[in-house]
Amino acid sequence: MAERGDDGVAAVKEMTGGYGAHSVIEAVGTQDSMMQAIRSARPGGHVGYVGVAHGVQLPGEELFYAEVHLLGGPAPVRRFLPDLIHRIEKRDIDPGKVFDLTLPLDQAAEGYRAMDERRAIKTLLQP
Repeated sequence: MAERGDDGVAAVKEMTGGYGAHSVIEAVGTQDSMMQAIRSARPGGHVGYVGVAHGVQLPGEELFYAEVHLLGGPAPVRRFLPDLIHRIEKRDIDPGKVFDLTLPLDQAAEGYRAMDERRAIKTLLQP
């Protein structure tokens, strides 16, 4: 789904017959992505967020009337990383489906900029 913000919420509502999603994952960590996640969930639904939110402020009254469950915390990357790297090395999984921009390591700032500007989903940095 390419839509963001209100358009993204409308697309989710359309796909779910107007109800909203039962479960939503928020993994970007911005104010806009958090609000899209909350507004995309149906009443009684669940929003799970991972990673560190950047300047996210939850409007209490809107959250109260949204009637959603909100639960999150840090992404336990170190717990899963060794197994994921092993699976990639054995070619059990293909991380190329996630990375859509490859840059040299010295262009890391450009990679983050591209993701922030939605020109890339995830940037793969290579030495």
